[in-house]
Amino acid sequence: MANSPSGETVTERFVRVLETFDAERTVQTAADISRRARLPSSTAHRMVADLVKCGLLERDEDQRVRLGMRLWELALRGSRALRLRQDALPFMERVQARIREHTQLAVLENDETLFIERLSHSRAGANITRVAGRLPLHASSSGLVLLAHCPEEQRERVLAGPLKAVSAETETDPARLRRILARIRREGVAVAPGSVESVSTGVAVPVREGHGEVIAALSVVLPRETPTGIAVEELRAAAAGISTTLATRRP
Repeated sequence: MANSPSGETVTERFVRVLETFDAERTVQTAADISRRARLPSSTAHRMVADLVKCGLLERDEDQRVRLGMRLWELALRGSRALRLRQDALPFMERVQARIREHTQLAVLENDETLFIERLSHSRAGANITRVAGRLPLHASSSGLVLLAHCPEEQRERVLAGPLKAVSAETETDPARLRRILARIRREGVAVAPGSVESVSTGVAVPVREGHGEVIAALSVVLPRETPTGIAVEELRAAAAGISTTLATRRP
């Protein structure tokens, strides 16, 4: 792809356009996209028209645009995350039936925690995470599990910061985080009270591909004062079940 005067490729600029959409901003004008993607108005309008033509964006009756169904379709084809979610869902449902709060599945993506599934009870406590939402790796029980088991070079890059505080209790000191991560590797569980929200405790365990690489974190979010023992037991059993299912389905 040809580069722009700034050195960006066309592909990189298309990605910037798509990244202006999020859970709160689902519909925009081309002018909104131009401003948020930091693109010249003519460039943004041209790219939006191209993406609409391809079905990756859709226009409404007011000529505003939203992410298109074609983008969703392409994202699901052959997706490793989709296969992982499908294998994990029956086990997540068992955890949720017992815990009746929030049960989540997350993966490591670009030095962040990406949540790919969440089950929530109608009367569950607070939880800011959502499907396709992200959090810093150091700022949740799921992220801590993923950070504890990622390659050392990546872990040190993340710990070099900046380490943003999501709540008043998010641990942001690299030395203390290293000790926490070592304990997670040793004990096989992360318990993070108040790390995301002061009223909640996150509990997470690793999900392994067979008996090897950690490919995901399975977690629950509990009210702050809830004992974590049952949750840890349920999560470990579910993670083992997911790993067995993944192993039996490997080509």
